Amino acid sequence: MFNKYNFFLLKNIIFLILLVVSQIGYSSNYESKKIVQSNNNTQKTIKGKIVDDTGIPLYGASILLKGTIQGASTDFDGKFSIEAKIGQTLQISYMGYETKEVVIDSEFLTITLNLSNAVLNEVLLVGYGKQKKSDLTGAVAQLSSKDFKEGVNISPDNLIQGKVSGVRVIQSSGEPGAGVDVSIRGVGSIRSGSTPLFVVDGVPLSNSSVSSESPDFGLGNSSAKNPLNFLNTSDIASITVLKDASAAAIYGARGSNGVVIITTKQGKTGDATITVDSYLSVASVIKKINVLSADEYRSAINDTAYDHGGNTDWQDQLFRDGVTQNNNFSFSKKTESGNYYTSLSLMDQDGIVQSSTFKRATARLNAEESFFDDKRLKVKVNLTASQINETGVPNGADAGSDGQLIIHALMANPTQPVFDENGEYTNFNLNQNYNPMYLLDIYDDHTSTLRVLGNVEASFRIIDGLNYKFNYGVDRSVSERNSTIYPNVTDRTPEGAYVQNNLDSENTLMEHYLTYNFDFNKNNFEVLGGFSYQKFNFSGTNFSLTGIDEKGTGVAPEYDPGYSGTQNGVGGYAQENELQSYFGRLNYNYNNKYLVTASLRADGSTRFGENNKYGYFPSFALGWNLDQEEFLSNIDDLNALKLRLSWGETGNQEVQNKITQASYSQSASGGYYLYDNYNLINGIVVNRTANPDLKWEVVTQLNIGADFSFWNNRLYGSLDYYNKTTTDAILNIPAEPLSPTTTVWKNIDGEIVNKGFEFSLGTQLVSTDNFSWSLDVNGATLDNEVTNLPVSELYSGSVAGPGLSGVAANIYKSGYEAGSFFMLKHLGFDENGVDVFEDINNDDIINSDDRQIFEGALPNFTYGINTNLSYKRWDLSLAFIGQTGGLLVNNTNLALNINNIVSDRNVLSEFYYDGASYTNTPQLSTLYLEKSNFFRLNNARIGYSLDVEKLNLNWLKGLNFYVSGQNLFTITNYSGYDPLVNSPRATNGNQSIGIDYTTYPSSKTYMLGATLKL
Repeated sequence: MFNKYNFFLLKNIIFLILLVVSQIGYSSNYESKKIVQSNNNTQKTIKGKIVDDTGIPLYGASILLKGTIQGASTDFDGKFSIEAKIGQTLQISYMGYETKEVVIDSEFLTITLNLSNAVLNEVLLVGYGKQKKSDLTGAVAQLSSKDFKEGVNISPDNLIQGKVSGVRVIQSSGEPGAGVDVSIRGVGSIRSGSTPLFVVDGVPLSNSSVSSESPDFGLGNSSAKNPLNFLNTSDIASITVLKDASAAAIYGARGSNGVVIITTKQGKTGDATITVDSYLSVASVIKKINVLSADEYRSAINDTAYDHGGNTDWQDQLFRDGVTQNNNFSFSKKTESGNYYTSLSLMDQDGIVQSSTFKRATARLNAEESFFDDKRLKVKVNLTASQINETGVPNGADAGSDGQLIIHALMANPTQPVFDENGEYTNFNLNQNYNPMYLLDIYDDHTSTLRVLGNVEASFRIIDGLNYKFNYGVDRSVSERNSTIYPNVTDRTPEGAYVQNNLDSENTLMEHYLTYNFDFNKNNFEVLGGFSYQKFNFSGTNFSLTGIDEKGTGVAPEYDPGYSGTQNGVGGYAQENELQSYFGRLNYNYNNKYLVTASLRADGSTRFGENNKYGYFPSFALGWNLDQEEFLSNIDDLNALKLRLSWGETGNQEVQNKITQASYSQSASGGYYLYDNYNLINGIVVNRTANPDLKWEVVTQLNIGADFSFWNNRLYGSLDYYNKTTTDAILNIPAEPLSPTTTVWKNIDGEIVNKGFEFSLGTQLVSTDNFSWSLDVNGATLDNEVTNLPVSELYSGSVAGPGLSGVAANIYKSGYEAGSFFMLKHLGFDENGVDVFEDINNDDIINSDDRQIFEGALPNFTYGINTNLSYKRWDLSLAFIGQTGGLLVNNTNLALNINNIVSDRNVLSEFYYDGASYTNTPQLSTLYLEKSNFFRLNNARIGYSLDVEKLNLNWLKGLNFYVSGQNLFTITNYSGYDPLVNSPRATNGNQSIGIDYTTYPSSKTYMLGATLKL
């Protein structure tokens, strides 16, 4: 993708730096001088139009009046106006086009820009710097704001869904502000997760939660929300994904899962700009689960006692149309010495489940100023603050056999009314199934989180080419979560309870680094060396009450915990860890043909053992710009062709603190009788065996790639092959004999291998005066395998349902994919509707010995299709995503098993109409294993830009109206709410993959908005 904004910004900074020199060296002809002299007292409004070589208007082109800081930019029609004198010179720049200088010789100008070598001149962010794409040797993808996914996007990770090959973005829940699973090139760890490192304006964030999860009142506990949801997505200028080790190794111990660099907006050249963007959206559940209706249920039951006379669609009762309002105001300005950007955003989102809400207020200030001669010193400040208030629902993804809110709604008997004859919520009088609307009524869950992220950067040019940079950042958050379940008639916490969880976190960063650029003859060098120190502090407190007053009586406990109830628990904790790093990188370029990149980072972490405090992460890469060779110079259709080869190592330190150290506690189980009075004295028990040799998980990655551009950059793209292997995986495995504990944390010899191909293709299909059409396609294959595991197998992915306690769906075993499934093979139903399973050992007994391994949860192909069309003042964009080759355990269907019908509960319609016997008991089998293949219209947007010139409003720069839709249709055979889901069902810390346990469902959204520029 072309990052036009960053490129044109870089060019204009260069223009300003070289301004004095260029003016001294500039000499125009005699006639031009005469024009200037004869008109130097006459300033006029110069108007014009910027077009490309086919006559298409260029929106957002930058116009700078040479010798001044006065500038302008083009509107939707490529038009501009600027105050200038006849004879002065305009400098016009636009990303992907050659910069042009034009002497003003009339009051209206039509200026044509020619395409430059757009692909290779694109400027991309890399760790601790920038590089032209022509100089890159690693696998890097960058998106600008125009490339982002449209729609209601609460956090920035949603913006890249379907936009970058090899990057998979999955919602763990459709709840407003909920977590998002982002994986780059597969799953690289068994227990440490696969989340990439996020870097915001130069500050690497911690992936730890900044708010607490809810307590478990018997309905599961909902996870903490997405730690990135504090960012206003309208403030983001670009997102860069570092995929291979060559690109990510500069971040060392935290780069094994890739790196995502987020940069926010800065002021632009030209007049000060005020932008107001406002939208209103309405969301509804993406689909409904096909359970029996009231009439179908009456026909299905044998016991009329289960007919309660009602006619209730519980999904209609629970779900609603969720309305979102978002208003964003921003101001930007670029001056001769600096630039400024400030914004304020207010978002108010109602979830599609009754009672759930997300409200956020965000403010940002970005400022940069230059000092001393020729802008020798630059100081930059980035500051954002957000206040988030959330209301949750009792829908924990880790609920046991009792289930949670949505399972209760799906299982609820459709003949049960919502209210009884007295107007009270109907009491189902059942264990493990309750009136879902009653659950909502007795449950309150409110979270308030204040987060501030800021950093100060100072850059000083010591001599030409040698720059020193200092970066100091702070990421601070304070969160309070108040959860209440009032006294109720269920068998889950019937006396009521209240829990307050408080979380305080702080991440402090300090970095110093030097960059030196120099060249001689055709040899160009860039050398980077630096030091980084980062400290993480986390602390939390909690307390709880039981036996609180009925709802509506007195004061709610979150406002006055002392009003009622009995205190039964007070707790707290504090943790601290540090990361000290040294890093360096060399970039070498010979004659713009041959490229070499080498980097090394040394990371020292307090999380690891005394014998392995430091880890070392090298990388090496080569690049060859073949288009610069003479033997290809005569191929006119070839604009760019580059080959890349890289190798490197990165690390993963995402493990618990203190696991290398021994842990002790007092316990009666280890006690003894000291005196004859038979009083038991508590003994000391070892809870954790020390391991001073524990070290990082290491990911070694090989990447072979090519970048190309043809036919005057009308077709461009990249191809990559990668092989990514994780070694030294950290696991809590059985200890050796005579160890004080049964398990110990160790680095194991097993490996996780991810390999595959990626491609990205873009083209300008049509380009005329009135109509243009571009198309971008990306895709990635994935082949994942666990090898050399030192234990026979590891289990994860606990499933939920009556009689299924302790049953795991995922298995990690050598020779199979991570996220493979272990279960019985369902062959169908016999003539009586009884389940038939494959008896693999032919002993005529179906039990756990008949379980088989089925691969796997990870799709082997993912893709995205993005297209943009424009006709005159109309624009249309469509974004599609899809995947094939993956499987999901539908734990929802498992909970809706056919035997529910003989226990006053509802069932999945499919089971009933397939003739399944009511005597079938729930068993984990392939009956509940489904393909997760899908093709989705992820987003569609149509917009119209008014011709503001015809309005005769000089203060109005632009007005665009748009309509957008998300998740408009999905083609899939998956019977659950959404095939793009992953419920957190970890077992013993081993991550689960490919389980759908009735999480808060995704939504279909329609949006109406407007963007106003002043």
